[in-house]
Amino acid sequence: MTDFDRMKEILEKQKQIHINDGPLPVSIRKDWIDRCISSLIKYQNEIADTISEDFGHRSKESSLLSDVAGSITSLKMAKENIDKWVKPEKRKVSPSILSYLGAKLRIEYQPLGTVGVISPWNFPVTLTFGPLGSIFAAGNRAMIKPSEFTPKTSELMKKMFSEEFSEDEVAVFTGGPDIGEAFSSLPFDHLLFTGATSIAKHVMRAASENLVPVTLELGGKSPVIISDNSNFEVSVNRIMAGKTLNAGQICLAPDYVFVPEGKKDNFVSQSKEIVSKMYPTLKENPDYTSVINQRHYDRLKGYIDEAQDKGAEVIEINPSDEDFDQQPNHKIPPTLIVNPDEDLSVMKEEIFGPVLPIKTYSDISETINYINSKDRPLGLYYFGEDKKELDDILKNTTSGGVTINDVVFHVAQDNAPFGGVGPSGTGSYHGIEGFKNFSHAKTIYTQTKFDGLINIFRPPYGTKAKKALKMQIRP
Repeated sequence: MTDFDRMKEILEKQKQIHINDGPLPVSIRKDWIDRCISSLIKYQNEIADTISEDFGHRSKESSLLSDVAGSITSLKMAKENIDKWVKPEKRKVSPSILSYLGAKLRIEYQPLGTVGVISPWNFPVTLTFGPLGSIFAAGNRAMIKPSEFTPKTSELMKKMFSEEFSEDEVAVFTGGPDIGEAFSSLPFDHLLFTGATSIAKHVMRAASENLVPVTLELGGKSPVIISDNSNFEVSVNRIMAGKTLNAGQICLAPDYVFVPEGKKDNFVSQSKEIVSKMYPTLKENPDYTSVINQRHYDRLKGYIDEAQDKGAEVIEINPSDEDFDQQPNHKIPPTLIVNPDEDLSVMKEEIFGPVLPIKTYSDISETINYINSKDRPLGLYYFGEDKKELDDILKNTTSGGVTINDVVFHVAQDNAPFGGVGPSGTGSYHGIEGFKNFSHAKTIYTQTKFDGLINIFRPPYGTKAKKALKMQIRP
């Protein structure tokens, strides 16, 4: 039996059980979430160790914070709200006179069946377990394809799920691009993909063959605007903390920064000071994460080399002046590229690493116009206290989400939807929006028992029908 046949067999089995058994009781949905939480607690240290092995090196605390604690928080939030989310929603009947005669309208949220999950390598655990809160809360089963770039972590997650779930509840399939391609072509009831926009196009194309609805959590170039009225030191501190987290390998990492004219040098000096405090050394520092693999290391070095070759001001922040040509991992020091030309790759491609372009501006309108000339980003960040300026930015730009006076943090708000817009993604999860995303909203209308009014709108049409129509066709 081929891998594809095996996946198809399990999917068909999950779907059939869903049809035979009907919607999962709320108690089972909560139990499945509890199983995930228990497994994460049990394997927390092994998770941190395997992620570090896959990366070459990754901070244990970073993995525990983002992948273990982050997953648990999302799962708990979903569990705590299931009882409220599953309740039918009463809606207003139209025309309203029907409600007075006993007509009723409600929305019931129905499980879709089986949701496919293709998760990425940058936060391999939290971007696998986290969405399951919404998926399980909605009463669905799941099939999961984790990233081949973190093979040890993927195998560990396969082990974790196999201990807690049967394959007709949750099934995990590991392997390379061929497995991913086969997986994305399966007739799921919904497919969630987290990863690169370039890969998302292939996933969406494959899913379309079976008319599978998709949620795409992508990325893009998330801008930062530092206002002239901001607390500059605090702003730079938070930006560099967000940029160096996971060595910038975050879909929401700041991708470029707008700095007021005259404050460029201050930004550079502050960045050096802040990075030196967080990471006095880099090469052997357990808190500083390695780039995931040689391919991505070469890509990032290519961005830096191209910028240097074309005359851009490139500033490497290397507090201890360490030699990175010889190292066991793929670490890259935080690197600033000041006022780069727009034709550079670093300005056209999502960076996904510890490289940060700096652009200066004289008027806030310049930042808005520039952002609007590019694809809509997953995140947008503003530092400042000018309410009018902030309102202008919020009203005149479109992004997946916004964090004010910090970066990245809106993704941690489990009670609010998280997702992109346009090239940065489609659909969302987290909160009730996630529950609804993985549910079918079924409209249920109960007609009034009184036929008199209804008969007005049936042939033969008479005076009463004409009067009723006049009442409706008006301002």
